[in-house]
Amino acid sequence: MVVRHRTIMMSWRQMLLSRSTQGSAAPHLATGFRRFYSKSSPSLVKIGIPEFLYSIGKGVEAHVAKIETEIGDFQKLLESRTMKLKKLGIPCKQRKLILKYSHKYKLGLWRPRAEPGKARTTY
Repeated sequence: MVVRHRTIMMSWRQMLLSRSTQGSAAPHLATGFRRFYSKSSPSLVKIGIPEFLYSIGKGVEAHVAKIETEIGDFQKLLESRTMKLKKLGIPCKQRKLILKYSHKYKLGLWRPRAEPGKARTTY
Protein backbone atom coordinates (compact mmCIF):
# COMPACT_ATOMS: atom_id res chain seq x y z
CA MET A 1 0.00 0.00 0.00
CA VAL A 2 2.84 2.41 0.85
CA VAL A 3 4.63 1.60 -2.41
CA ARG A 4 1.48 2.29 -4.41
CA HIS A 5 1.02 5.62 -2.61
CA ARG A 6 4.58 6.64 -3.44
CA THR A 7 4.14 5.79 -7.11
CA ILE A 8 0.96 7.84 -7.28
CA MET A 9 2.69 10.80 -5.66
CA MET A 10 5.64 10.47 -8.04
CA SER A 11 3.34 10.39 -11.04
CA TRP A 12 1.54 13.53 -9.80
CA ARG A 13 4.86 15.26 -9.28
CA GLN A 14 6.01 14.34 -12.78
CA MET A 15 2.75 15.56 -14.27
CA LEU A 16 3.02 18.90 -12.46
CA LEU A 17 6.65 19.35 -13.42
CA SER A 18 5.92 18.58 -17.06
CA ARG A 19 3.22 21.25 -17.08
CA SER A 20 5.49 23.83 -15.50
CA THR A 21 8.28 23.25 -18.03
CA GLN A 22 5.95 23.94 -20.94
CA GLY A 23 6.41 27.66 -20.29
CA SER A 24 2.98 28.95 -19.42
CA ALA A 25 2.54 32.70 -19.31
CA ALA A 26 0.71 32.89 -15.97
CA PRO A 27 2.64 31.91 -12.85
CA HIS A 28 -0.41 30.46 -11.08
CA LEU A 29 -0.89 27.98 -13.94
CA ALA A 30 2.67 26.68 -13.73
CA THR A 31 1.85 24.35 -10.86
CA GLY A 32 -1.32 23.06 -12.47
CA PHE A 33 -3.66 24.98 -10.19
CA ARG A 34 -6.06 27.60 -11.42
CA ARG A 35 -7.66 30.51 -9.65
CA PHE A 36 -11.23 29.82 -8.64
CA TYR A 37 -12.09 33.30 -7.47
CA SER A 38 -12.72 36.55 -9.22
CA LYS A 39 -13.53 40.09 -8.25
CA SER A 40 -17.22 40.81 -8.21
CA SER A 41 -18.49 43.41 -10.59
CA PRO A 42 -19.57 46.69 -9.02
CA SER A 43 -23.22 46.82 -8.12
CA LEU A 44 -25.40 49.15 -10.12
CA VAL A 45 -28.07 49.26 -7.40
CA LYS A 46 -27.70 51.97 -4.78
CA ILE A 47 -27.24 50.29 -1.44
CA GLY A 48 -28.82 51.71 1.67
CA ILE A 49 -29.50 50.43 5.15
CA PRO A 50 -32.79 48.65 4.26
CA GLU A 51 -31.28 46.80 1.27
CA PHE A 52 -28.28 45.79 3.33
CA LEU A 53 -30.28 44.46 6.28
CA TYR A 54 -32.88 42.69 4.11
CA SER A 55 -30.07 40.95 2.24
CA ILE A 56 -28.62 39.64 5.48
CA GLY A 57 -32.00 38.27 6.55
CA LYS A 58 -32.28 36.07 9.68
CA GLY A 59 -34.36 38.60 11.60
CA VAL A 60 -31.97 41.52 11.10
CA GLU A 61 -34.48 43.28 8.88
CA ALA A 62 -36.70 43.90 11.92
CA HIS A 63 -34.30 46.64 13.04
CA VAL A 64 -34.37 48.71 9.84
CA ALA A 65 -36.37 51.63 11.25
CA LYS A 66 -34.36 51.75 14.47
CA ILE A 67 -31.00 51.74 12.67
CA GLU A 68 -32.11 54.29 10.07
CA THR A 69 -33.26 56.77 12.73
CA GLU A 70 -30.27 56.36 15.04
CA ILE A 71 -27.39 55.81 12.58
CA GLY A 72 -28.91 57.33 9.46
CA ASP A 73 -26.19 56.73 6.87
CA PHE A 74 -25.05 53.45 5.33
CA GLN A 75 -21.36 54.40 5.64
CA LYS A 76 -21.86 55.08 9.34
CA LEU A 77 -23.43 51.63 9.69
CA LEU A 78 -20.35 50.08 8.08
CA GLU A 79 -18.14 51.90 10.60
CA SER A 80 -20.30 51.20 13.66
CA ARG A 81 -19.13 48.90 16.42
CA THR A 82 -20.89 46.36 18.57
CA MET A 83 -21.44 48.67 21.56
CA LYS A 84 -23.31 51.20 19.45
CA LEU A 85 -25.56 48.43 18.08
CA LYS A 86 -26.01 47.05 21.60
CA LYS A 87 -27.16 50.47 22.84
CA LEU A 88 -29.81 50.39 20.10
CA GLY A 89 -31.20 47.17 21.59
CA ILE A 90 -30.14 44.78 18.82
CA PRO A 91 -29.62 41.21 20.10
CA CYS A 92 -26.14 39.68 20.10
CA LYS A 93 -26.68 37.20 17.25
CA GLN A 94 -28.03 39.89 14.95
CA ARG A 95 -25.26 42.35 15.91
CA LYS A 96 -22.72 39.71 14.96
CA LEU A 97 -24.43 39.18 11.61
CA ILE A 98 -24.48 42.91 10.86
CA LEU A 99 -20.80 43.28 11.75
CA LYS A 100 -19.82 40.14 9.82
CA TYR A 101 -21.56 41.19 6.62
CA SER A 102 -20.40 44.81 6.88
CA HIS A 103 -16.81 43.56 7.13
CA LYS A 104 -17.32 41.28 4.11
CA TYR A 105 -18.91 44.18 2.20
CA LYS A 106 -15.96 46.48 2.95
CA LEU A 107 -13.54 43.82 1.68
CA GLY A 108 -15.58 43.32 -1.49
CA LEU A 109 -16.40 39.68 -0.71
CA TRP A 110 -20.18 40.09 -0.44
CA ARG A 111 -22.84 42.19 -2.15
CA PRO A 112 -26.47 42.65 -1.07
CA ARG A 113 -29.10 41.15 -3.32
CA ALA A 114 -30.95 43.42 -5.71
CA GLU A 115 -34.47 42.74 -4.35
CA PRO A 116 -34.69 44.24 -0.85
CA GLY A 117 -38.24 43.09 -0.05
CA LYS A 118 -37.56 39.39 0.48
CA ALA A 119 -35.89 37.96 3.55
CA ARG A 120 -33.74 34.86 3.31
CA THR A 121 -35.38 31.70 4.62
CA THR A 122 -33.46 29.21 6.69
CA TYR A 123 -33.98 25.50 6.46
